[in-house]
Amino acid sequence: MGVARRIVSAREPSERVLHVLTGCTAVGKTEWALRWAEAHSAEIISCDSLLFYRGMDIGTAKPTQAELGRVPHHLLDIREVSEPMNAALYATLALRVAEEIWGRGRSVLVVGGSGFYLKTYFAPVADGRTVPPEVRFRVAGLLERDGLPALVQELLRLNPGGLGDLDTDNPRRIARALERCLASGRTLAELSSEFARVRPAFAGWEVRLTRLDRSRPDLEARIGARVDAMLSAGLVAEVTRLSKSGLRSNPSAARAIGYRETLEVLEGRLPMADLREAIARDTLALVKKQRTWFRTQLPPHAVLEAAELKDEALLFP
Repeated sequence: MGVARRIVSAREPSERVLHVLTGCTAVGKTEWALRWAEAHSAEIISCDSLLFYRGMDIGTAKPTQAELGRVPHHLLDIREVSEPMNAALYATLALRVAEEIWGRGRSVLVVGGSGFYLKTYFAPVADGRTVPPEVRFRVAGLLERDGLPALVQELLRLNPGGLGDLDTDNPRRIARALERCLASGRTLAELSSEFARVRPAFAGWEVRLTRLDRSRPDLEARIGARVDAMLSAGLVAEVTRLSKSGLRSNPSAARAIGYRETLEVLEGRLPMADLREAIARDTLALVKKQRTWFRTQLPPHAVLEAAELKDEALLFP
C-alpha cells in the first residue's frame, strides 16, 4: 500500500484543498467515494468523460438515483449526446463548481479515471488558441475522404521533427493536433513549449491524489459482472435510442467501450452472440492503457489496493 503525498498545484500556499480519487474502470471508485464523501461532508465532481452525456447511463455505469441521493454530484448529464465536450470547458466548469462547494464550507471530492480530464487538476489543458471553423471543416473533410492515415501524413509533413508521444491511432487526437498546427502555423513542439507556460486552472489549490487498483483476476471478474449487468439492464436498447439522438455524430461517445461494440451489432458488423466478449475484451484493453497513463502522466500519488481497503478514512491520510 502506497504512502500518500500531497501535491501542491501552485507555489503560493492555499487553504483550498481538492481530493481526487482515481483508478481504472471497474476498480470500485464509486462506493469508496460515496463512503468518504458521507464521512467528510463532501460533494462529488465527476471526472468521467462519458458521464457528461444525458442518456448514456447503462453503458457508463452512471451512479444510480439511490447513489446520487446519498451525496450531491456535479457535472453529470450536462451535455446532449450529440454535443462534443472538451477539456478546456471541463476545466472552467470544474473550477467554478469546486469554488462553489468550498464556499459552502464542504469538502471537494473529484472522482473519475478519464486521463485528459483528470489532468485538469494538475496541469493546464488549453492555451486559449482558437481554431477557425474552416480549418475544422478542412480536417474533417480530409478524415472522411481519405481516412486517418492521411491526417497522420499531413501532420508529419508539418512536423518534420516527429509527433512525440501523440497517439496516432486516435482520430480525435490527430484531428485536433492537425487543426492546431494548421491554425497557428506552428509545430507541435512549438505549441507544446508555449503550452508549458500556461497557468493551470487549479493553481492555488492543494491537490491530494489517491489511485485505487486491483489485481488482474479481480478486475476481470468485476468487468465480466459489470458487462453482464449492463446487458441485462438494456444496453442494446439504450444504444438504439441514443443512435437516433445523434450518438454517431459525437466520435468520443460513439467510440466509447460498450457503445461502439453495440453499434457494430446494430449495424450488422458484429454478431449479438459476440457482444459480451467484445465489450469485456475492450474494457480490459482500456484498463491496460489507463494504468500506463496513470503511471506516466500523474504526479506522485498514493496507490491503494481496493480489495484490501477497510476504512474510507485511509483514502486520503
